[in-house]
Amino acid sequence: MAVLVDELMKRKLRPLGRHLTLYASVLSVALVTGCTSDSDGPSAPASSPGRQQKPSNVSEPTDGRLGRQVEEALGTAEVSDSDPLFVEAGLERVGDGFHSVPELARGNSYELSVVCAGKGKIRLSVALKNPVLQTLDCDGVTFRQRLTVSAATVEIDGDGMKGAAGMVGWRLDKVKK
Repeated sequence: MAVLVDELMKRKLRPLGRHLTLYASVLSVALVTGCTSDSDGPSAPASSPGRQQKPSNVSEPTDGRLGRQVEEALGTAEVSDSDPLFVEAGLERVGDGFHSVPELARGNSYELSVVCAGKGKIRLSVALKNPVLQTLDCDGVTFRQRLTVSAATVEIDGDGMKGAAGMVGWRLDKVKK
C-alpha cells in the first residue's frame, strides 16, 4: 500500500513541479523586465489621479541641492520642536505645490517665511481677513510676511506657475510679544 501511495504522489507531483518551474521562469522574466524598465513603475497616463509627475527638467540631485538651499535660507535644518516660537515648516517640489492649514491662536501674530529655489515663479496665497496674494520668484530669496490671525485656522497655499521647477519651503513662527 505504501508503494502505491508513494507512486501516486510522484505522478501527481511531477506535473505540478513542471508547471511550477514554468511559472517561476515566466515570473523571473517578468520581474527582471519590470526592474529594468523606468523607475516610475507601471506606465499610466499622465492625467491619471494616482500618478505624481516629477518635473521633467529637474533631476533628483538638483532637488536635493535646492532643498538644502531652501532649508538653509529658512533655518529649518536646525529648528527644534521644543522651540516655543516654532509652529511648523515644510519642503516640497514646486510642481507639487504645498497646502497647509495650521491651527493658530486668535489675536496672535505670526511670521510666515517662504523660499523658492529653482526657476520660474510660484503663487502664494494666505486666506486671512485681509488675504495675502503674492507672486514669488524661485530665486532663493526669503519672502517674509507678518500675519495677525483673526480665525483659528488659516489656509496657506503655494502653487508653481507654468514652467516653474525646483523646491519650495515655508516656515511659520509665533512673533514675540
